[in-house]
Amino acid sequence: MNYLKLKRFSHHLQVSFNRLNVICRSLYKLYAPDGLKHRKNVDQTKLPDSSILAMLIWQTEIGIESQRRFCKFFVGLSHSRFNRQARMLLPLIRCIRQAWNQEVKTAGEFLIIDSFPVPVCQPVRNYRVKIFRGVADIGYKATKKVYYYGFKVHAIVSDDGN
Repeated sequence: MNYLKLKRFSHHLQVSFNRLNVICRSLYKLYAPDGLKHRKNVDQTKLPDSSILAMLIWQTEIGIESQRRFCKFFVGLSHSRFNRQARMLLPLIRCIRQAWNQEVKTAGEFLIIDSFPVPVCQPVRNYRVKIFRGVADIGYKATKKVYYYGFKVHAIVSDDGN
């Protein structure tokens, strides 16, 4: 991740990617089938599967739809190799989705998933604020194009209100 071509917000992006990479490593260890973990030449890959999974999630998070354009952000990342590795991870992504769907116990037919920020101060004070230091973090609200200091709430609601 040190080979990011974008320099303006590179520290912020590296911190968020590192957090995501840690989460994806634990998801990979938990849900990856043995056939994927112990496939031929897996030790010779330049990027581990968990990092590819993190990059796919991060690509979606920052809103880049084209993988070719996403690969241009990184020095030395082959577009075709990234696509091949990403396609190999599709069964793993399905497995993670199914496991999470089974953990969410709702009786409704449809689920609505949404997230929204809960800022604890005005954007002017983002870097000086002392409340919730170490717990809250600086995030980005894409619809308003504003950085905020606070929390992000993720909610799942079924059609019957649970």
